[in-house]
Amino acid sequence: MRRSLVFAVSVFTAGCAAGSPGAPVPAPVPQPAPAAVNERPIPYPVVYPPAYEQALEAGTRSRDGDPGPRYWQQEADYTLTARVDPAAKTLTGSGTIRYHNNSPDTLPVLVLNITQNFHAEGAIRLEEAEVTGGVEIERVAVNGAELGLTTGQTPGWAVEGTLMYVLLPRPLMPGSTIELGVDWLFTIPQAGASGRMGYSGDELLYLAYWFPQMAVYDDVYGWHVEPFRGNAEFYSDHGDYDLTVDAPAGWLVMGTGALTNAEQVLRPEVVERLRRAEGSDEIVHVLTHDGAASATTAGTGGRLSWRFRSERVRDVAFALMREYAWDAARTPVGDRDGDGVTDYARVDAFWRRNARYWDDAARYAQHSIDFLSRFTGLPYPWPHMSVVEGGGIIGGGMEYPMMTLIGDYNERGDTALYNVVAHELAHMWVPMIVSTNERRYAWFDEGTTTFNENNARTEFFPGVDHYVPDQQQYLQVALAGQEGPIMRWSDFHYPGPAYGVASYPKPASALHALRGVLGEATFERAYREYYDRWAFRHPYPWDMFNTFEDVAGRDLDWFWRAWYYESTQDGPWVLDHAVAGVERLASGQTVITIRDEGWVPMPVLLRVTREGGQVVEERIPVASWLQGAATATVTLDEGAAVTRVEIDPERYFPDADRRDNVWTAR
Repeated sequence: MRRSLVFAVSVFTAGCAAGSPGAPVPAPVPQPAPAAVNERPIPYPVVYPPAYEQALEAGTRSRDGDPGPRYWQQEADYTLTARVDPAAKTLTGSGTIRYHNNSPDTLPVLVLNITQNFHAEGAIRLEEAEVTGGVEIERVAVNGAELGLTTGQTPGWAVEGTLMYVLLPRPLMPGSTIELGVDWLFTIPQAGASGRMGYSGDELLYLAYWFPQMAVYDDVYGWHVEPFRGNAEFYSDHGDYDLTVDAPAGWLVMGTGALTNAEQVLRPEVVERLRRAEGSDEIVHVLTHDGAASATTAGTGGRLSWRFRSERVRDVAFALMREYAWDAARTPVGDRDGDGVTDYARVDAFWRRNARYWDDAARYAQHSIDFLSRFTGLPYPWPHMSVVEGGGIIGGGMEYPMMTLIGDYNERGDTALYNVVAHELAHMWVPMIVSTNERRYAWFDEGTTTFNENNARTEFFPGVDHYVPDQQQYLQVALAGQEGPIMRWSDFHYPGPAYGVASYPKPASALHALRGVLGEATFERAYREYYDRWAFRHPYPWDMFNTFEDVAGRDLDWFWRAWYYESTQDGPWVLDHAVAGVERLASGQTVITIRDEGWVPMPVLLRVTREGGQVVEERIPVASWLQGAATATVTLDEGAAVTRVEIDPERYFPDADRRDNVWTAR
């Protein structure tokens, strides 16, 4: 059964064709002359995987980083109902999925993710997890006709780990839409999906990865059938969601999407404060801890149906809360619709009494959404952003469209709380808008998000270099020889710190270094262009690489290869520039010699100070190292004696040993 189903999927995924980018190499600078024998390895060009090369040839991707003229993407729209029993810790669900086949391919099989089966007996896991029995599928229907279990020979459905396969009665043709109906139930784990959802005491249930969701079928690899193993995260299409949460009265509910029936579920005075918050720059206390229990209406039979509507999101999550305070206000997001008027989104903070730093959480969310809208050039697109304190489930944070779950941070303090709020809210841009594949490339969203967080922190806490800690964390692991390549698939990094450093601090540091290479203005144009091109689409790493090269007008293969593909597991692949000598000639000129002691080639940014205080900025191009040399020189015109030479004074680059980056005259 399993072999037949997997075979059926593989037959209809995209094929492979060999190829490489063949990007032009810039003309070498005249000095220094190439070494007779290379003194260092020279990064070779980035070579595209065959499947990506095929997408280029098919016109769904382009070599300049734009989506191709034939780019397509699948869509799935959901109508979902979740009935939650807080006492029994169970969820009973029912859903209708309208799946639109926008691809040119005929699909005999559909694939869905059932993430809660991570908690089934015998599930493949990279870490220990509570065993709840996983998901019980009660009904599967296609266009209204119920299907039974299948061995892969006849139409029906079958579950394999965290994946469900549906062998269709008739293949889904290009341009066609199919309707799936699914009923299911499961026991809610206390800290489910490796601490990304669950419950905390009798006060919080946070539901995520709770419904059967369509797997991604994309233009590069077809169906993505990597299981959820507990570590590497998720990959989803965008769609519209109608969500109904059936919960007991007295429990406050917030979820992805706009709450469309606030007047039916919240008492009038609560609705009034919520509406006031939506127009207020100052924080409005929608609920105090004492008022949460009486915030809802009585409901029918002691239960209420909360209805949420969301558009162009890649997932939905929701929270049931008691004894929670609720702060809210608006925050500017820029001009969403191009009418020249600033638009706003509501931010919410929900927390319990014992979360002692959370009374500032709404203010942190205000700044984060405002800043990130400005920094990326992409206005936050949705009506609200809600941060929920989830101590007892999670220590750090986890993101979902319009929702995030964050620990209480009682032991780490208010600065750390701002940092995690900024980080989780930065995920609204990647992967929630720019929908990357976290299952394969954790760095693609986590590293980018860490970089965005650091930029937000720079504005919120000025006067501190917020990029240095990530550089230091990366170098500590790299110099111990424990890192692996960034581009290694997420679940298959070497044991130890390799996954973490390749996913967070190293790619964040690489983006900051790229800013130093390109200059602030060019980097900003390229970075914003990347968001603009790939908003609500599925980029691959090479799309980002090519966008930067297109906007900058430069071949950067040496940068991508050295930072993203190599690591200290394979040699001294670190950056390590040193001032090797400063010599004043009889002519009055000064020769500065720089030695490259690592294998990562980077330009040298020099600040030279002469007697009298004159400061000169010089630059040794990366081409010096790409010719195989390990030393390069800069010759200054005659003038006052040089008193100080410093490499990379702005600390854009993670240099492995900065002790030899400064020379001062004795």
